[in-house]
Amino acid sequence: MTKHTTPLRFITAGSVDDGKSTLIGHLLYDSKALLSDQLSTLNKAKDKHNQEAIDFSILTDGLEAEREQGITIDVAYRYFSTAKRKFIIADTPGHEQYTRNMVTGASTASAAIVLIDASQLNFNEQPLQLLPQTKRHSAILRQLNCPHILVAVNKMDLLDFSEEKFNAIVIAYNQLATQLGLKDVRFIPVSALHGDNLVYASEHTPWYSGEPILTILENLPSVDDVSHDSTNFYFPVQLVIRQDANKADDFRGYQGRIERGSVKLGQHIRIEPFGLTATVTEIITPKGEVQQAVAGEAVTIRLDKDIDISRGDVFVDAQSPLTPQKQLHATLCWFDERPLNTARKYLLKHGTQTVLAKISEIENVLNVHSLAHENGATVLNMNDIANVSLTLQKPIVPTTYAENIAGGSFIFVDEATYNTVAAGMIA
Repeated sequence: MTKHTTPLRFITAGSVDDGKSTLIGHLLYDSKALLSDQLSTLNKAKDKHNQEAIDFSILTDGLEAEREQGITIDVAYRYFSTAKRKFIIADTPGHEQYTRNMVTGASTASAAIVLIDASQLNFNEQPLQLLPQTKRHSAILRQLNCPHILVAVNKMDLLDFSEEKFNAIVIAYNQLATQLGLKDVRFIPVSALHGDNLVYASEHTPWYSGEPILTILENLPSVDDVSHDSTNFYFPVQLVIRQDANKADDFRGYQGRIERGSVKLGQHIRIEPFGLTATVTEIITPKGEVQQAVAGEAVTIRLDKDIDISRGDVFVDAQSPLTPQKQLHATLCWFDERPLNTARKYLLKHGTQTVLAKISEIENVLNVHSLAHENGATVLNMNDIANVSLTLQKPIVPTTYAENIAGGSFIFVDEATYNTVAAGMIA
């Protein structure tokens, strides 16, 4: 029996060649989570630098371009389980060019393994400087409110498993974590290639009293205990179901997924952005009618009155403090190779609704080197992280990202090309 009912979603993050794919591959191998054909492929794959060593990264680097270049480009998802827990891993790219893919993988993660290649750091430099992409990924994880950060100090075998150098990295990253406001941060000395402190404690680090990475992941606090209070009910309408408008028993239902809280029969709700109220008379799930449904469930809701409701409208509890808004403050991560044009309007997709939006002000931009928020920017370039003010053509019903990911997140889409150009978190 597993200890937790829902899988733990976690990602790997860090700079290029930090060993993210190798760590995940070796973790799967040592935890005996591979199928026979995967084992056969793995045993034939040799590391390009060391023909005696197995290339564990082949388990996650599925694209031919990834194997040729030795880098991760796309987000690779892997599923495995132990006796205690089920896991969904997102192996995300470290290259700055593919930061947008990292944001995609991190957006649903409950934990992150941030790898630091200890062999790439200059220990003669005081204070010790971390790589820019390590800082950028850590800043993104903070903006995405990732609750648990495991810092895997990798390639310790190349430093003779030096406790002194490990401690220097701990001090440097703790300073970064304090500046960013990261809360639960843990440090593990590892060798992803040789498997030290991944699944089993390493005999090469007798000075490390902590647990291996897999043990830590198995025992992280569960996210199962999400509040299902009906007053927090948040339900974006995806589809309006009509049977036959000519019949006397005309069926009218509203389909979607409950993103927060719960709904029950007889509950008084408010339909936004109109502010109209109604009472829930029926809740239908794929398994039939129920008395109550909670966050994460896909349902069809029927009301006691006919109201002009369409895709993009939001059901909340009648007493909810949420209100429609046309002015927003948000943190924006710019993805597009073309800089942001503040004179243009973009399509803002929030939940099931899409509206035109314009950035009215770039309040400040994060400098990933100094971690300072710099004022005066008039443009955003690819991978910039900025606090901005938005003006929408029509109101939406947002929450803050910290309160509810679904209600507090959005993407920007170019109106001409339909490319996703940015992702945002509402403050």
